[in-house]
Amino acid sequence: MDNKTISRDGTLLAHHRTGQGPVVVLVSGAMSTGATLAPLAAALSDRFAAVVYDRRGRGGSGDTAPYAVEREVEDLAALIEAVGGEAALYGISSGGALALRAAASGLPVRQVAVYEPPFAVYEGGAEERAAYTRDLTAALAEDRRGDAVELFLRLTGLAPEVIANARQAPMWAGMESIAPTLAYDDAVMGDGLVPRDLLASIRVPVLAVAGGASAGWMRVAAQQVAQLAPRGTYRTLEGQSHAVEAEVLAPVLAEFFAAGAAS
Repeated sequence: MDNKTISRDGTLLAHHRTGQGPVVVLVSGAMSTGATLAPLAAALSDRFAAVVYDRRGRGGSGDTAPYAVEREVEDLAALIEAVGGEAALYGISSGGALALRAAASGLPVRQVAVYEPPFAVYEGGAEERAAYTRDLTAALAEDRRGDAVELFLRLTGLAPEVIANARQAPMWAGMESIAPTLAYDDAVMGDGLVPRDLLASIRVPVLAVAGGASAGWMRVAAQQVAQLAPRGTYRTLEGQSHAVEAEVLAPVLAEFFAAGAAS
C-alpha cells in the first residue's frame, strides 16, 4: 500500500488509489486485505478513483485495542477525508455489512454497493451464528488461530477434507496471522440477521448484488437488503459465485456509481 492515513484512535491505515474521477472506496471481507480487491479497483480505474485499503489488523495497517465496530467506521471516515471528503462505498461479504453500517452512520457517502453480505436468512441461521461466535471467541482467547480459521471455513461451507488440505498449504500461515480479525468481522455482522432498522435508516442509493451460482440464501439476503433500504435496488450476476469475477462485476458497479456521481 502506497499511502498511510491515521484513524481517530491513532491506528495507521494503509491504502492505495488507482485511476481518476469520483472516489470509490472498496471494503474487503473476512480473511482478506486490500490487495484482494486490487483487480476490481483496476477494472474501475478508467472511470473512477478506486481506493483499496487494509482494514485494521491486516496487511500494512495497524491495530489498536480494544476493538469496536465503531472504530472501523471511524477508519472509513478518516480514509474518505484523506481521499477527497466524499466517496461511494463498495463492500463484499462482511465488508458489505461494514459499508452499510458506515452509510447508516452518516459518513459523507454518495452511494453504497454490496456483494452478498452473508446475513443468515436460512432456517437455523441465528443459532448457527451464535454458536460460531461462541466457539470463535473461545479459540481466539486460547490463541488457537488454526482452529479459528477452520471454524470460519466451516461456516462458509467448505468440506472437512478441503479444510484439512488447506491446513497443509503454504497459505495457511498467512491465514493464521490475521485470524484475530475474524472476531472483527463477526462483530460487524452483529447477530447475523438482516439489520432491518439500520437498512431503513440509509438515505443514499443502495445496490445489492448476488451471484446466480451462489447459494440461494445469499441471493435472498441481498434481495432483502435492497428491499429494506429506502433507495435500494437488486441485481443478479448470472454464473457468478461468492468469488465474483472483477470483469463481470465492474460494469454493474460502474453504471451504478456513475449515476450517483452525475446527480
